[in-house]
Amino acid sequence: GKQLEQITKAKSCQKAEHEWADMPCGLMDQAISVCGQPGHAMLLDCRTTECRHYPLRLNEVQVLVIDSAARHQLNEGEYAQRKAQCQSAVDAIKKRHPNVKSLRDCSESELAEIKSEVDPVTYKRAAHVVAENKRCEEFAARLTAGDWQATGQLMYASHASLRDNFEVSTTEIDHIVELARKLPGVYGARITGGGFGGCVVVLVKTQDAVSVMDHILSEYNIFLNKEKASGSVHGVKFTVPAGFVAQASEGAHVYVHKPFQ
Repeated sequence: GKQLEQITKAKSCQKAEHEWADMPCGLMDQAISVCGQPGHAMLLDCRTTECRHYPLRLNEVQVLVIDSAARHQLNEGEYAQRKAQCQSAVDAIKKRHPNVKSLRDCSESELAEIKSEVDPVTYKRAAHVVAENKRCEEFAARLTAGDWQATGQLMYASHASLRDNFEVSTTEIDHIVELARKLPGVYGARITGGGFGGCVVVLVKTQDAVSVMDHILSEYNIFLNKEKASGSVHGVKFTVPAGFVAQASEGAHVYVHKPFQ
């Protein structure tokens, strides 16, 4: 078959989502699924499609994934709506700063200049993206330095912005983040994925990973059962909460089985 560069494969997958699933998604999921490296985190530049890999010191920290088991029903187009709001902010900024092509080119002070010209929700959406771009670069630097306290604080800041400015978190997700925050051995936690339910990632000391996961799931199940019993949740589909220690592995590839000689 035809051999393609890794990032070209990722772009083809993104194109399929755009044209067949009618989902105007970004490139992150496809890129990490194809370009991942064992034992490494990856920073993707969505403009240049450059992938930079950073070793995870797995003898020091692990990444937990906690599935909230809650899937909120949302109106179709939530992702597209946020994308359009961010583009609206870019259009307003370009009137003053023509070189700005996207929010990654925009400083916080430049964004502040248009605060009175766009609606409050649009401004919040843009504020999240501008700050999150900086957090990603800082996260990579703190990860390289092994500064886990600072790395974790960036995760909490990211979650707060996704909750308050981008508004893609849920009561269940927020509760998991707060449970993690209280536990010894935890450096940071945030929602992951497309939002409106799903999972939380937790950065934790390696020796505490399993006990932290078990405690979070135990306490979260109590919370979830109370929430269900209260009848306060509407339009939410529940499965079974679960967790695991994530393993950063190689991206999608052809596995060739070699029988023992």
